[in-house]
Amino acid sequence: MPLHRRFTARNALILLLVWLLLALLFHLKAELWDPPATQHPLTSTDPPTDGHRGPSSQQSDPKKLGGTPAASKRRTAVVIASQKTENATWLDEYFPQWEKNTYRVDDESAPLTVPKNKGRESMVYLTFIIENYDKLPDNILFIHPNRYQWHNDDPDYDGLPMLRHFQIPYLEEEGYVNIRCAWSLGCPSEIRPLAEEGEHRAAVHAGGDYKKAFEKLFPGKPVPKYVGVSCCAQFAATREKILERPKSNYVYYREWLLSTDLDDAISGRILEYSWHMIFGKEPVHCPSAEVCYCKVFGLCELDCPENGSCSGRYTLPPYSTLPNGWPFVGWKGEERNRSAPEE
Repeated sequence: MPLHRRFTARNALILLLVWLLLALLFHLKAELWDPPATQHPLTSTDPPTDGHRGPSSQQSDPKKLGGTPAASKRRTAVVIASQKTENATWLDEYFPQWEKNTYRVDDESAPLTVPKNKGRESMVYLTFIIENYDKLPDNILFIHPNRYQWHNDDPDYDGLPMLRHFQIPYLEEEGYVNIRCAWSLGCPSEIRPLAEEGEHRAAVHAGGDYKKAFEKLFPGKPVPKYVGVSCCAQFAATREKILERPKSNYVYYREWLLSTDLDDAISGRILEYSWHMIFGKEPVHCPSAEVCYCKVFGLCELDCPENGSCSGRYTLPPYSTLPNGWPFVGWKGEERNRSAPEE
């Protein structure tokens, strides 16, 4: 009997130890290898629980985004004033998330066109606003079609990096933003309506006709002594800013454009130097280049020795038509390298 009792006690101890060892192994497996059964906090890649999905991986490609991701929930569109010979397909390639509205001013059969090819890009801009007044996108960029244009605010006159850097959140704060910071042409006082009344010193200068046109466009408003804004009719406006004026205002501006006896270039130039006032800015709207580049394009800490320019950003070209092969072919047919990256 004593031998049997010792044997039973020893077996019981062994079984207890085995059981404890197995329990320990199961515990360690649950802690170290098995995925947690409880819900974990949301991360940037998790869909929110309110049913609205966050930005997808397709939206995070910096090569195809303009502005910043903060504005992705609002509709952004571009309105493009073009002719049949011009090509704006580069916008589809690099900014697929933006709605495109390409007007052909010289093609009556185009999906989007204008009642009359008059007043340059202003006829397109006004027609878009009138036709879409009740269904406007949240943010609208009014631009010209070609990627390389002499007035684009970029060292290579390249519209791609210019639009990539454009700060849509700043637009949403301001309501209206000119997509150009350099003062070359337009600032600080391109037009002097009172002093220049009746003058015709240059075929493309609207100063001599501006006072009379201003009185028609803005009846009851005092004619400003100076008008200044950086050229050349590429700007952005929010839906809210556009809707601050009734639709009848934009219809009135277009009727003036259609009926005026002024030359196409002059009537278009008058509107070019009026858009900023239509959208609530003072007659002279010329923020310093340093402040403008930082807020409009996110390019801060630039070297800006003058109020209207920053080093290496924009140089007025010798001609308004860029050479064939630009930016890799220079003004004299020589090979050249880009002055700045596309990013």
